[in-house]
Amino acid sequence: MIPDYILNKVDKPARYIGGELNSYNKDIDKIDIHFAFAFPDVYEVAMSHLGMHILYHFLNRREDTFCERVFSPWVDMEKLMRENKLELFGLESGTPIKKFDFIGITLQYEMSYTNILNMLDLSNIPIFSSERTEDDPIVIAGGPCAYNPEPLAPFIDFFYLGEGEVLYDEILDLYKAFKRQGRSREEIIEAMLRFDGIYIPKFYEDTYNNDGTIKQKISLHPDARLPISKVVVEDMDAVFYPDKQVIPWIQAVHDRVTLEMFRGCLRGCRFCQAGMIYRPVREKTKDTLINQAKKLLDSTGYEEISLASLSTSDFNDLDNFSKELIDVCNERMVNISLPSLRIDKFSVELMQRVQEVRKSSLTFAPEAGTQRMRDVINKNITEEEILNGCELAFRGGWSRVKLYFMLGLPTETEEDIYGIANLAEDIARLFHGIDKSERSGALQLVVSTSCFVPKPFTPFQWHGQDTVETFMAKHMQLKNAIKRKGIKYNHHDAKTGVLEAVIARGDRRVADLIYQAYKLGCTYDSWSEFFDEDKWLEAAKLTGVDYYFYANRQRSYDEVFPWDFINIGVTKDFLITESKKAEKEATTPHCREKCSACGANKFKNGVCYED
Repeated sequence: MIPDYILNKVDKPARYIGGELNSYNKDIDKIDIHFAFAFPDVYEVAMSHLGMHILYHFLNRREDTFCERVFSPWVDMEKLMRENKLELFGLESGTPIKKFDFIGITLQYEMSYTNILNMLDLSNIPIFSSERTEDDPIVIAGGPCAYNPEPLAPFIDFFYLGEGEVLYDEILDLYKAFKRQGRSREEIIEAMLRFDGIYIPKFYEDTYNNDGTIKQKISLHPDARLPISKVVVEDMDAVFYPDKQVIPWIQAVHDRVTLEMFRGCLRGCRFCQAGMIYRPVREKTKDTLINQAKKLLDSTGYEEISLASLSTSDFNDLDNFSKELIDVCNERMVNISLPSLRIDKFSVELMQRVQEVRKSSLTFAPEAGTQRMRDVINKNITEEEILNGCELAFRGGWSRVKLYFMLGLPTETEEDIYGIANLAEDIARLFHGIDKSERSGALQLVVSTSCFVPKPFTPFQWHGQDTVETFMAKHMQLKNAIKRKGIKYNHHDAKTGVLEAVIARGDRRVADLIYQAYKLGCTYDSWSEFFDEDKWLEAAKLTGVDYYFYANRQRSYDEVFPWDFINIGVTKDFLITESKKAEKEATTPHCREKCSACGANKFKNGVCYED
């Protein structure tokens, strides 16, 4: 464990001590498999991640396995660890993670990639998988960003594509059997080829055209399959879900119980990667959710529960479920948090029932300021619905509203940019048009914009992204257009937005950029106080990686992408159809309204088979 004289020198030493309520402590001498769940960010962020809580308890339910957590140490702790030659360790036992059997890294956002290299280096584990020996753990990566694994391919032993509950028992059983037989590390990794959903980069290579685009991916092993299909949970009622969560010593970003309602999304927004890679929609039943909610609240003592999904409003039995949940929470004096709501009458009425006493702010995501642009992105919501929803909220006692938009969406015009300011002004005018006796307090309207990033497996994956200069000009344009005093405007950083696109659509050559940026001192790139654009630009110059090639250029429909060898169910033909419909400003109905033959029915469950 970390000695006290070091803990006394760092900010928030509770990040590094473990021992929290509902965490595990097993006898290392009595287990067969030591697994580190690694989140490449600071403790408070990592402890807010639902996937970590699920897999941590899922793996620890096995008597033969001890799963510990390991997070990226903050910069003050890293400095002291390097000065004192201390290796990165598991929170539960303090054991250096170099001594573990597996390190499983979750890939939640591209700007955490230099932290991954830093965590390996701090652990005295070779950064490149080709340099690892029998003395090193097997390094796995999964999560949403694993659906383009190529920018991290040289650093990861194998990628897990899909939902962790499906294969991990089989993987660990195979590992345990091979370990008892005295089989080598390389034999164990090679044996993973028998599983669908597993990608081992060293058994594949890409060839390139003269223009730098990919010609084809080649398998280098007879068992290295192409394509590789993701794995999905079939029965959400039967799948493991923890009845407790680890309670952090210090406040996490999301410090509350999280109840997962369903996976996938019906809507098909064309910019949204999650809406495509997590298809099909698979729900839990009301009774399962109520039972899980009761157990989680009883085992944690939290005073708030958050409902997790990509679009809470689309839950089939939301009315009955919410009524029962409200009764459960009222008995325990627990608040309910409802993210991912649409701006419609039902959602606002539901929020009124949930927040009868304490009104928090309402958050909506129109994403675009004009109807034309909302049709382009397939948001399927009208300005009338937005205004009606806001009016219901204002009359229901809310005065704090947050609106999220994107800048730089495909086909965007100046009219679309000004449309964001106009919509915010219309909402503010609506608030002030309501009699003071029917509304509460002063309006606090926050407009936030993020930079559009074209992501793999979306209908917009072919589109070029705006340059940093263009984004910054649009930010200024919108800022100047928002004149009302009660409206506050925030925007995301354009420089990290463009770099995110470079990495998100990168091939193996982008791994050189990430490694070089790390060698120049880049870590915590998603934190504005640490992001150093100059170092990334220097790394790009040293490696010959052209930002324009990966982020800004328009792609043709016949171009081979680095991620094309992965089968997510949703077909490339469907994505092309959606891309062409976007150009025509044509919308696509959601999955329950009409099946659009996206291809996700290959998994033979979920919304595709409800009827």
